[in-house]
Amino acid sequence: MRLLVFATLFGVLLDAGDALQIQCYQCEEHNDCSTPEYIVNCTVNVQDMCQKEVLVKPDGIHYRKSCASSGACLIASSGYQQFCTGRLNSVCISCCNTPLCNGPKRKRPVPSAAGSHARSSRPLVALLTFLLPPRLLLPLT
Repeated sequence: MRLLVFATLFGVLLDAGDALQIQCYQCEEHNDCSTPEYIVNCTVNVQDMCQKEVLVKPDGIHYRKSCASSGACLIASSGYQQFCTGRLNSVCISCCNTPLCNGPKRKRPVPSAAGSHARSSRPLVALLTFLLPPRLLLPLT
């Protein structure tokens, strides 16, 4: 009997841990509204995505950010895909599912200097050419 009670309580505790809540930015502004005062907690297990709409109007770019259910957001974003041109009257809707992902675009990392890596391996190849016996050297492609 004790095992049954323990298993039931353990199951209830595990089930409570499954509740998913995401934080998103929520606003309707001319600016990108990605500051702490626009952060909201979305409805648990209902609004599981963040949505971002970017509208290009004659008076500038407008932003609409909110919590959304995955179904509604994905339908809206695919429905407006043809209107996402970046020109006047453009409407772009995107969905994401990580905390505050409807905020500002992240800066891209600076690409590593691949060319300098290739150059830095040349002295190593030259050193190996002198140290290894000729039958161990394979042609480089």
